[in-house]
Amino acid sequence: MDTIVCYGDSNTHGADPVTNGRFPRHVRWPGVLAAELGDGAYVIEEGLGGRTTLWDDPFTDFRNGKPYLLPCLRSHQPVDVLVLMLGTNDLKSIFGRAAHEIAAGAGALVDIALTSGTGPDDGPPAVLLLSPPRLGEPTDRSELWGFGGARTKSEALPRLYRNVAEVKGVSFLDAAALVGGDPADGVHLGAADHAVLGRAVADAVRAILGRR
Repeated sequence: MDTIVCYGDSNTHGADPVTNGRFPRHVRWPGVLAAELGDGAYVIEEGLGGRTTLWDDPFTDFRNGKPYLLPCLRSHQPVDVLVLMLGTNDLKSIFGRAAHEIAAGAGALVDIALTSGTGPDDGPPAVLLLSPPRLGEPTDRSELWGFGGARTKSEALPRLYRNVAEVKGVSFLDAAALVGGDPADGVHLGAADHAVLGRAVADAVRAILGRR
């Protein structure tokens, strides 16, 4: 059985932009991924609201994605595929990070995975790097993003993330071309977009596993 770890933020956790609750497991994109892959795959959801690539949040503890990634991979090893989707929270105005710095943060996480020895036979897991979903129209529930600058920076991320994936030799999926923030808050995916993303990730994971 193949083990797939989905490491991300609230959009991996399944935050519902309308109710502020959490979508049921079968609605969340990792759940859709699991259903698409079937009994031959074990999909692990590792989504945390507010998680960044590698920045400490001044308001909420334990949101830096870097320290936990290696323990996470070790706890689930052997990991066949790491699906990594972070960067949305890095766009918040409190961090003041340029688009290339956010992409570099994602690249640092890819490096951790590739040197982790947590894949099959103590090698690296395969990595599927996703650019963050596109931001929607700003609302009063998305003020932390300081939306004008955040949206401009976010538009550069797919190209930069693709470059990171090419340099690191890992797979890439442009989530921004597929899904975006729901009108309810401009940041979190609606149920329909979770389905779209889950199916797209499933296709990418199948291609990765088929190349082994």
